[in-house]
Amino acid sequence: MFKFEEQAIKGVFVITPQVFGDSRGYFAETFKAPDFEAVGIPTVFVQDNESCSSKGVLRGLHFQKEHTQGKLVRVTSGCVYDVAVDVRPGSPTYGQYVGVTLDSEKKQMFWIPAGFAHGFLVLSDSATFTYKCTDVYDPTSEGGIPWNDPDLAVEWPKLDCEYKTSEKDGKHPGFKEQSFDWAEKWR
Repeated sequence: MFKFEEQAIKGVFVITPQVFGDSRGYFAETFKAPDFEAVGIPTVFVQDNESCSSKGVLRGLHFQKEHTQGKLVRVTSGCVYDVAVDVRPGSPTYGQYVGVTLDSEKKQMFWIPAGFAHGFLVLSDSATFTYKCTDVYDPTSEGGIPWNDPDLAVEWPKLDCEYKTSEKDGKHPGFKEQSFDWAEKWR
């Protein structure tokens, strides 16, 4: 059984599984197609990914123009601040974001539909981040928005260390400098 909490942007969910624990450990279902289908979340995933990052690593904000991915994300160790930005032109929430803290203790998941940019910041000493994708990774169609774009004004948590970003993420054009026509069909 899952608790689905739709966020301020329609179609974006925080999902809390039921966890059964005792002195031996715990058990939790992390995916059950009928439950996800009942709230409109796609259930066909074609790629699973995992990354491990140290505190202060900020990955994002990423998207793909072709092979646009919906992502079901969760943290299996550690804690992250996860962000989904609506880049669907014509959407009533275009340019707005939802940010949530995910940690391995609560075992919550975050559903990010296709048509969104996505990124996360590691808050713990390290974090293992896993996600299921509705389409395959295609390096020829990847894009991004700077994590600190002033037009998006994402309020990333303050840390006692510098953010660590990739060189590639520092070269993305700003939100207002890009066309997101590719995301129109996901509205």
